[in-house]
Amino acid sequence: MTARRGLTIRLRLTLLIGVVLIFAGSILLGLTYVLVRHSVNSDPSQVRSAIAHRLGVDPNVLRTLPRSGTTRPPGAHSRRVLFEDVQHQINNDNLHRLLVESGIALGVLAVGSVGIGWVVAGRMLRPIHTITTAAQQLSDVNLHERIDLDGPADELKELADTFDAMLERLDRAFMSQQRFVADASHELRTPLAVIRTEVEVALADPHASPAELRAMGEVVRDATLRSQALVDGLLMLARTGAVAPPETPVDLADVSARVVDRLAPEADALELALDLSLDPARVRGDRVLLERLVENLVENALRYNEHGGWISVSTTVDGDTASLRVANSGPLVPPEQVVRLFERFRRLDDWTEHPSHRSFGLGLSIVDAVARAHGGSVTAEAPPDGGLLVIVELPAAVVPAEAALARS
Repeated sequence: MTARRGLTIRLRLTLLIGVVLIFAGSILLGLTYVLVRHSVNSDPSQVRSAIAHRLGVDPNVLRTLPRSGTTRPPGAHSRRVLFEDVQHQINNDNLHRLLVESGIALGVLAVGSVGIGWVVAGRMLRPIHTITTAAQQLSDVNLHERIDLDGPADELKELADTFDAMLERLDRAFMSQQRFVADASHELRTPLAVIRTEVEVALADPHASPAELRAMGEVVRDATLRSQALVDGLLMLARTGAVAPPETPVDLADVSARVVDRLAPEADALELALDLSLDPARVRGDRVLLERLVENLVENALRYNEHGGWISVSTTVDGDTASLRVANSGPLVPPEQVVRLFERFRRLDDWTEHPSHRSFGLGLSIVDAVARAHGGSVTAEAPPDGGLLVIVELPAAVVPAEAALARS
């Protein structure tokens, strides 16, 4: 059951404009009446001229009429009374004519105000009609469309821009969902096929030995772990691209130190030298996402390295930009293939992964997505002596003490 629709906003605005104009006109009419009445009663010169014209005498004669309390010549009293009566009558006639004509003008103003109010209200509410139409036509196939309202920077423009920003977030979230479903369905086929094959082989052999069953279980376990890692990576990408990160102060130096400490045993196992240069580099964002960014870069440096090589991690701040640089030794990377490293499921065939670090090619894709979600960027360089250098640049966060120093 739909609610009964009341007066539209346009009609209410029209009535409001009409009432305001009529009220203002009534006040103006009252003030005009008072001022005119005062002016007519205080300045009888115009009235004397009118009386002299009626009597056919010189207006100066009326100026010589004696005031009350003085000796009046014969006939002076009758002329004085006549003058006052005519003055009073003319004043009343003029005031009555003023009221009638002003009332007619006020009526015309009332009718005109309704028409003008209807047009003005329609023009003012046109952007809202545009926004309403866009919302009614919204679906999963046109989330890329925007209102893009033109006009002055007023509340309606702000509303339209807010609606466009909401559509942008919805579009990103929907695209991330579609990409997640497509990537997951594509990449999970292989491990699921392996699991199914191993289970069917084991079930087809009723005399399978415990060793064969154990081997089957290990294969299924590895495929399950890889599937879980794949889903975690895809969910991280979907989360990064769907919502804006919170504005929490995070120090990249502190995050990098924690990540390196956690992965130091793996670096020691490969006899990799760790070179850390961690200056304070404060940014604003999601600490979990930023920690995942650093962890992916360090893991990538561990995965594609050589025994006895090195890893360098540094954080700096230059002006309003905080930088994280992760470099490592390793095989030579063709410069023309560096840009491909940030594509999903992209791995270079010329690189050799350490057996304990098998990947899906999502690590640098997640790094790129997290950096862009925080308003930054990520680039990679291939040194001529091998290995890789990845540079992440994010907007630096100004702490209160630094802000006060800058203002001073």
